[in-house]
Amino acid sequence: MVAEDDDKQAELVRRYLEREGHSVTVVRDGLAVLEQVRQREPDLLVLDVMMPRADGLDVVRVLRAEERELPVLMLTARTTEDDLLLGLDLGADDYMTKPYSPRELMARVRTLLRRSRRTGRDAEPVEPSATLTVGALVVDPDRHEVRIDGEAVECTPGEFRILAAMAAEPDRVFTRQRLLEELHGFDRYISGRTVDVHIMNLRKKVEPAPRSPVRLLTVFGVGYKLTDPGRAREARVPARGARDASR
Repeated sequence: MVAEDDDKQAELVRRYLEREGHSVTVVRDGLAVLEQVRQREPDLLVLDVMMPRADGLDVVRVLRAEERELPVLMLTARTTEDDLLLGLDLGADDYMTKPYSPRELMARVRTLLRRSRRTGRDAEPVEPSATLTVGALVVDPDRHEVRIDGEAVECTPGEFRILAAMAAEPDRVFTRQRLLEELHGFDRYISGRTVDVHIMNLRKKVEPAPRSPVRLLTVFGVGYKLTDPGRAREARVPARGARDASR
């Protein structure tokens, strides 16, 4: 589905997508996007930010509130980093600024479709992924769920990808560049600050005291790591026999 109120832009994107074999629906305003997504359940949404009736940011906000896992690639003429980060924070999967290369747009579309959790009718069944556990934190890649002490934690797609990557290798230090690769293909205007924003938001969700993190730790000058605070506490407390021997 292509959501674009500029006729020339919409026609350009439609032609390129159809040339790659996709069936395309074009809608012209934000409310129509929401109506059509609910009716048609498309595999991917190419979404312009500036639209009548409801802008692209509001559309993403509603789609994620409805827990729709539809991949969203946002298009915008805005180039400030704060605008881009806001779109990612709301749950967009990728972001391109205008003017853009149609060939790059198609590459982004292919990447999102490959990574989408949706499986086509002809897709081969896949083995379930292992649940990732780091102390009380549990990440389920197949269900796209995060829990702490059994309580569900709501994450945006970008936050989930970062958390899943780190949970797969606890205590490993991830550079910002490595985490940006997990977010895959973000626009050239996006910097390492994108990761910092996701980490900050994740801390609000998974840390008992976000300003004094015990799970998502900063490794100064390098990046971030995910650790089990319970195991860290045990390592700091010597065994009783060791304490007696030291007296």
